[in-house]
Amino acid sequence: MSIGEVLSELRPDFPDTTISKLRFLESEGLVEPERAASGYRKYSRDDVARLRFVLTAQRDQYLPLRVIRAQLAEMEAAGATPVALRLVGADPMPDDDEPAELVDTRCSRTELLARTGLADSSLVEIERLGLIVCRSPGWYDEDALSIAAAVAGLAEYGIEPRHLRAFRASTDREVGLYAQLLAPLARQKDPAARARAAETAHELAGLSQALHAALLRAGLRDILER
Repeated sequence: MSIGEVLSELRPDFPDTTISKLRFLESEGLVEPERAASGYRKYSRDDVARLRFVLTAQRDQYLPLRVIRAQLAEMEAAGATPVALRLVGADPMPDDDEPAELVDTRCSRTELLARTGLADSSLVEIERLGLIVCRSPGWYDEDALSIAAAVAGLAEYGIEPRHLRAFRASTDREVGLYAQLLAPLARQKDPAARARAAETAHELAGLSQALHAALLRAGLRDILER
């Protein structure tokens, strides 16, 4: 398969995947496609299975690439094949007769409210607080949908949007900290550098989420054990 064919096969399950990202994963040693005499990359089914494993570990477990690389090495040392790796760590390959459709995560205001159960007044408030941004020309992205769903869930416990100011302030501080790390890579015109910046951002987000969850669990445990 060519790199374009691989991208077409992976995108239904991993919409954010790009050719630059596939090249970046190759540069990191996570996949090693063969090269035709003309120099073009030629991917096997095993290569695609390996990519699925990597992308699934990133998406579902927020694992850094070094951890994924170590997992692959351990499994291969145990005699696992790339197909087995896919079955253990990733979603099944889409059926060739029933290709998966790309999911459009954009939604209108009405759709966002219907899908999350968030009250319109609450949406107005969290937009005012800067927790959600409406993209031009009037649609909301996947992150906005996730935020709205979380706010709606918290509302069931009596936590109102006005209580969430601290979340916005804390996130802004994190963004400022990580921006210092990402800016040098993001400013480069080299696609590989920009892909590395995107991967680093993904890993930082996952690590921050894990840290926040652990700190929260630890704090709540102290309260529950009193």
